[in-house]
Amino acid sequence: MPSKRYKKALEQVDKTKSYELKEALSLLEKLPKPKFDETVEIAFRLGVDPRQSDQMVRGTVPLPNGSGKTVKVLVFAKPGPAADAAKEAGADHVGFDDMIKQCTDGWTDFDVAIATPEAMVEVRKLGRVLGPRGLMPNPKTGTVTDDTASAVQAVKAGRVEFKVDKTSNLAVVAGKRSFSAEKLEENIRSIFDAVVRAKPASSKGVYIKSATVTATMSPGIGIDVKEVTAA
Repeated sequence: MPSKRYKKALEQVDKTKSYELKEALSLLEKLPKPKFDETVEIAFRLGVDPRQSDQMVRGTVPLPNGSGKTVKVLVFAKPGPAADAAKEAGADHVGFDDMIKQCTDGWTDFDVAIATPEAMVEVRKLGRVLGPRGLMPNPKTGTVTDDTASAVQAVKAGRVEFKVDKTSNLAVVAGKRSFSAEKLEENIRSIFDAVVRAKPASSKGVYIKSATVTATMSPGIGIDVKEVTAA
């Protein structure tokens, strides 16, 4: 059963309406808040068929105001300059054989994994463990690189990854409920830009069918896609 707080919030949202972004974020600010700082996300419904390899939508976007989340970063790198640079940049876990063994045993207490191209030869074997959790390093998202320091700093500063799921939905973290509406708007507009740039060349028809801003324990608020993408 929905909580009283959720029902009260639901009464304030017109589910038949697509709000302009500023209006949606103003409404979000007014909704009843739970006792913790909710994560704010943008959820997209895309007009692509992710079963087709040429219609996969994925990428990264640096959020101007960060995600508000403390990101745990694991770097797979053999002892040497890349491993040292990762440690200096603030990676939470750095290693090679030891980290591979821990992951093989099922350990995944981290949010992002980065690997050097050299390390990927062995890290690829962790596909069954890391793949389903979206933790496999990938050159397309900048997480397979010899410049481990820059990669760690980018992730820690608020670069987030996105990838369409099997049902053509895409959710991207936009920040925290405690962020000002202005900071959330900046982040969300950056996300929209990144998702639009990631449109597959083979995609036909309407690309972004709908978009909704939502917080962890709050009802979604429909966004006027044309208003945001035209800005």
